[in-house]
Amino acid sequence: CPTSGLRRLRGAGLVPERRRRVTDPQEPPAGEPADDLRRRREAIRATGLELGFLQVGFAPAARPSHADVFLEWLREGHHGEMAWLGREDSVRRRLAPTEALPGCRSLIIASLGYAPGGGGRALGDAPPVPEATTETPLRAVVARYAAGRDYHGIFETRLTKLEEAIRSAFPAARTRQYVDYGPVLERDHAQRAGLGWIGKNTMLIHPHLGSWTLLGEILTTARIPPDGPFEPDHCGTCERCIEACPTNAITHPRRLDARLCISYLTIELRDPIPEALRPAIGSRVFGCDICQEACPWNDGAPSVEPVAFATGRPAVPSTMISWTEELLDLSPDEFRFRYGDTPFARPGREGMLRNLCVGLGNTGEAAVLPTLMRCLDEPSGLVREHAAWGIGRLAELRDGRRGPPTTPR
Repeated sequence: CPTSGLRRLRGAGLVPERRRRVTDPQEPPAGEPADDLRRRREAIRATGLELGFLQVGFAPAARPSHADVFLEWLREGHHGEMAWLGREDSVRRRLAPTEALPGCRSLIIASLGYAPGGGGRALGDAPPVPEATTETPLRAVVARYAAGRDYHGIFETRLTKLEEAIRSAFPAARTRQYVDYGPVLERDHAQRAGLGWIGKNTMLIHPHLGSWTLLGEILTTARIPPDGPFEPDHCGTCERCIEACPTNAITHPRRLDARLCISYLTIELRDPIPEALRPAIGSRVFGCDICQEACPWNDGAPSVEPVAFATGRPAVPSTMISWTEELLDLSPDEFRFRYGDTPFARPGREGMLRNLCVGLGNTGEAAVLPTLMRCLDEPSGLVREHAAWGIGRLAELRDGRRGPPTTPR
């Protein structure tokens, strides 16, 4: 999928970010009545909700509250291989919205929900998200947001319509939209826009909606009255998310070391997964929801109405054996056709086979051995190395020499 490929290249900093054709900048008329500005703001919000966004909030184009924490996080190298986060131009724009859009005065933050409904259903009409259990150890587990088509396209289409509403209310306004590929500390701005607080797992949490939300934003030169920030911290003394993380990626409340996070290891990392962390990954072959599943604020999160997060392709195989066998039989072009408009395109065929080899080894099931042996014949050294580890791990578990380990605290 060309769009998905460009998106990945932009995320890696290999091609410039898109630049939308916008109107020439003009100063808004001075002295506009506050009531009129609020009326126009509410018209924009209403349009966003009609488009299917779960929330629409407005924030000032100010330096993010956690700017200094972000800079320290980069200095400590907690972003791992995600080098684009530390690029000088990227950092500059993340800390000052006016660097991303000259003359920026306001940010509109919109959210889409993917709270699971009955039977683990997520992202509208996407198939149920599989969960591995002791009864189904071969089940492949993926992050809930990845159950359907890549959400970026859906977000972009709706944000474009919301941009039209902004320019209808503020004809001279310029706009620029991002989903999660742009230089924006979106959770900071979302908190300032009243959409929730940043929890100890670093996720944005709303007391009625939980944390099953995806964020997109529009930067604009329009001076739109901001919403009040969400100030209460409802985490209290709870640290369930920290205690539940099997790799101890949440090193302190609201501090995440991406290099230890299962989502990073299975999606963003291109190198071998550190051996010490592989056993703790279990059968999570793409992303991780553990810290969200442990959060009590998600216990009563309402399932959302379908928002057209359709699969777009047949559902992925439900077991790690069948999924691995399928990928082994796909050429690179066939993989792009099959998975090009899904989140699995980001790690690619090689990355997914790497993850599946780890998951297969962690099952301790003899039935996975023939599939792991097939992976030893792959041209990719990355896949072969993880297949060999999976075979060794399988032997350890089968012989009872080592139980399911956890990373030492």
